[in-house]
Amino acid sequence: MASPLQFAYRTQTAIGVFDAAPVYEALPGFVKPQGNLRCCVYSPCGRYFAYATNDGISVVDASVGHVLTSLPLPMVYEISFSPGGTYMSTWERPAKDENGDATKNVKVWRTIEDVPEGQEKQPLGRFVYKNMSGWNLQYTADEKFCARLVTNEVQFYNSNDLSAPWNRLRAEGVTDFAIAPGKSQNVAVFIPERKGQPAAVKVYNVPQFSSPISQKTFFKGDKVQLKWNALGTNLIVLAQTEVDKSNKSYYGETNMYLLSANGSFDARITLDKEGPIHDVSWSPNSKEFGVVYGYMPAKTTIFNHRAVPTHSFPLGPRNTIIFSPTGRFALVAGFGNLAGQIDVYDLEKDNRKVTTIESGNPSVCQWSPDSRYIMTATTSPRLRVDNGVKLWHVGGGIVYNEDFNELYNVMWRPAAADALPAGDPLHPVPTPHPSALKYLGTVKTPSKPVGAYRPPGARGSSTPLHFKREDEGGAAHTVSNGVPQIGPNGFGRPRNQIPGAEFTRPAGIPGAIAADGGDLSKAAAKNKKKRNKKAKEGEGNATDAPGSEGGLAPPPREHGNGSPAEGRSPERRNQGQGHSSQHRSQSRNNFNGRNRSNTHRARSQSRPGHFGQSAQQQQQQQQQQGGSPLGGGDGAMTPAQSANAKKIRSLQKKIRAIEDLEMRHAGGEKLEDTQVKKIATKPSVMKELEALEREQ
Repeated sequence: MASPLQFAYRTQTAIGVFDAAPVYEALPGFVKPQGNLRCCVYSPCGRYFAYATNDGISVVDASVGHVLTSLPLPMVYEISFSPGGTYMSTWERPAKDENGDATKNVKVWRTIEDVPEGQEKQPLGRFVYKNMSGWNLQYTADEKFCARLVTNEVQFYNSNDLSAPWNRLRAEGVTDFAIAPGKSQNVAVFIPERKGQPAAVKVYNVPQFSSPISQKTFFKGDKVQLKWNALGTNLIVLAQTEVDKSNKSYYGETNMYLLSANGSFDARITLDKEGPIHDVSWSPNSKEFGVVYGYMPAKTTIFNHRAVPTHSFPLGPRNTIIFSPTGRFALVAGFGNLAGQIDVYDLEKDNRKVTTIESGNPSVCQWSPDSRYIMTATTSPRLRVDNGVKLWHVGGGIVYNEDFNELYNVMWRPAAADALPAGDPLHPVPTPHPSALKYLGTVKTPSKPVGAYRPPGARGSSTPLHFKREDEGGAAHTVSNGVPQIGPNGFGRPRNQIPGAEFTRPAGIPGAIAADGGDLSKAAAKNKKKRNKKAKEGEGNATDAPGSEGGLAPPPREHGNGSPAEGRSPERRNQGQGHSSQHRSQSRNNFNGRNRSNTHRARSQSRPGHFGQSAQQQQQQQQQQGGSPLGGGDGAMTPAQSANAKKIRSLQKKIRAIEDLEMRHAGGEKLEDTQVKKIATKPSVMKELEALEREQ
């Protein structure tokens, strides 16, 4: 029995088509091509599957796997289909002909065409496109018209006649356009800022290009993403600048706008969390859309078609939102440099969370056409290791897994909703394939609780709010635009502030907190006591200094245009004033010799103490104050106390090691006999530690 669900993959050496649940086997009629395989793609209708090799292009019936037609095009690197699969476009590597002119490397073909025997199939049209981005023609939903972008205009063609443009939409400086899906034949064009004029998005009805039916002008728009809803009635414009002039983001600034196709509504979507817009996606019902925005942890909000928020999901490290094809579910995930967690929400059951999937590090995430399964895949060249495909049930369990050496591409086969079996996607839960059970057997459970590193002194205590994310109760992420507010660089705390410690503002900043306030640790209290005592001793010594009157320090000397003796030491100044003019005329060497000897004698008398005190006087003063002759004082520890403190630190380290062993044992890790014996010594170690702390 063939499965209604099917996916295709491309590796370094093969292309495969695989029937998914419930059979989980390769499509019987499909012969895997070998060699240099450049690309593969399904048609949007799901009828055809095409791939390119060195020999050319092959178009396959996706239901049975038989080859329907082939084209001898050995240099094709990209293939694309029209919405109904009637037309196929190919992109070849650019080259030059004999005259040095660029060859027409984009060709449009009729997918299935009866060609008389002996004749080659000819393309409907040929164009020149040097870049792989934006090369494909865009078709209306009924495939009646198609369009392509050229300099300052969008050219429209009849799909069955590409020899000359059928109509032209002139727009000076246009860089992007998007044709609306659905029955409304509308087209949106984007014109970036130029010559001081704002950027603009204009919506026209094909073929009435004389005036737009809806438009929106804005600044800060170097490039945009144009996202139509499924009915083609509303358009989301995600504008982005190359450079953020406020210096808040390295990747530029993002803004979002919403336009209605008939011109009745246009507005800028206001978001309540600062930061970039990570992703935006329309629901298949065309009545609501989801946005992931803000600095991490990001916020995810569902808006209605009038840009009114209707529901917000919890904050988390997420950057992707994808609605299921039926519109019932939405997955909110964090890919790229995030952990790869996928939250699945049931939008029809009060937006409740169904499950959280730990998907690893996928580069591909897609819903199955019936909204029952989620495909995740890790592909090359983003990651060249752990390449493979996993299928998850919407309830959270893995149902299929297959590993590949180098996986380059994987995709579901498109299918219409009426062609799929009806039923509740959550029930019944499918039986996992043996490959899924084998995969679960290889998943390792961590022996230790996973989390951020904590230094030994911080283990066993709660995490300070300074280190918590916003979704964990911490402060919201703010950017100060480089203006010093608290820290010198405008981010976080000052450089002399210890992270996690009680915050004190440095001196000179308004609203500073006194440094001597608050609770101090035991070591800090001892150091503070030492400093206070030394300060008191310095004040007492200063009162006995020679030259002071009444215990007061001499007034400061005014420097002016006085005698040359000012600024010297007292001894030299007195000597200089006592000399007569005849002594000044003596030899400089004799004067310097006497001066040096007198100075040396004075210094040798005052060296043992400060300000003329001898060592014996200082010792007597310290004994009178209750201090030790060695300068110990009240803040110093005795040898016995120092030994006890060292023992306490050793016992605390031993208790932390025992607790680490207990955690590993609780996690299921098998311990050695010596480690088990060490755990048994915990009560005695705790008792000894308590006794030492009481003595201390």
